[in-house]
Amino acid sequence: MLEKIKAYGNLVRWMNLIMLLILMGVMEQWVAVPVLKKCLFGTVLPVWMVILLMIAVVLIAAGGYVINDYFDIKIDRINKPEKLIVTNQISKEQAMRCHQVLTILGASCGLVVAWFCRSWSLALTILLVPGILWFYSSSYKRQFIIGNVMVAFVAALPPLTIVMANVGLLRHRYGEIISYSPVEHDLYIWLGGFSLFAFLTTLMREMMKDIQDQQGDRELECHTLPVRCGEWATKWVITVIGALTIALLIWFGFFALPYPHGWDTLSSRFVVFGILTPLVCSLVLMWAAKIPSDYRSAQGVMKFVMLMGMLYSFVIVRAL
Repeated sequence: MLEKIKAYGNLVRWMNLIMLLILMGVMEQWVAVPVLKKCLFGTVLPVWMVILLMIAVVLIAAGGYVINDYFDIKIDRINKPEKLIVTNQISKEQAMRCHQVLTILGASCGLVVAWFCRSWSLALTILLVPGILWFYSSSYKRQFIIGNVMVAFVAALPPLTIVMANVGLLRHRYGEIISYSPVEHDLYIWLGGFSLFAFLTTLMREMMKDIQDQQGDRELECHTLPVRCGEWATKWVITVIGALTIALLIWFGFFALPYPHGWDTLSSRFVVFGILTPLVCSLVLMWAAKIPSDYRSAQGVMKFVMLMGMLYSFVIVRAL
């Protein structure tokens, strides 16, 4: 019984789900709420609504992990046979039922929040994401570039769901008054920044993963970037995206925030040592990589970069 529970936990990537829960909570309490207070609106979303939205996003993400493994059985047998869960520990039928239950429960929770917030954009997002995850896992992840962009796009959505819920409820409660306040603009700017960071770092990490998994992808005739253009070209694409991310971080950390700038501020130190340094280290590890486990190390550092990006919210809250 315990082995089965552990298998299901690994199947849904329980550690990633915990990180997603923390991300949602941080985005709401340390970014959205300070923006709302600055604009004199106070806390808008009730606690139960925030919790239900967090549950919705986590359940849909869990369903996405399950369906990804369901469609990746053949590739995983080649790339990581020791980590194969579907067919080894859980049957394909059980995996499919698990995906359906998680997705239906997650979508239901999300639609309840969208209804009470009167946010049609949130409702549309909640309905579209499971479909995107399905088509990504079944087909598009094996296509040139589009699979990487799709998964990065989905990774960027959690902070935006917080914005959609808050803006929807604000419009419902205050109507035209909202148009005279910067609150909607500020919510999208601040939380949109975190979404952009999540998009770029996830895109880099997914491409690193494609390099690591290219042996299995070639055997199954997948058209990923490393398969089509080669490992060297893929590394250069990742490096260019990394350079863009670094430029945006320097601009934001040193010039865009309203409080005093300079190398001696908490924001600049956090950006340099907490985000930029490990990001550069990840790129260096990628270029030095020779075997699949080397790319796994580069991805691990990129995960750390993503975590530090989330923790940056505790620093920039001073600027709100």
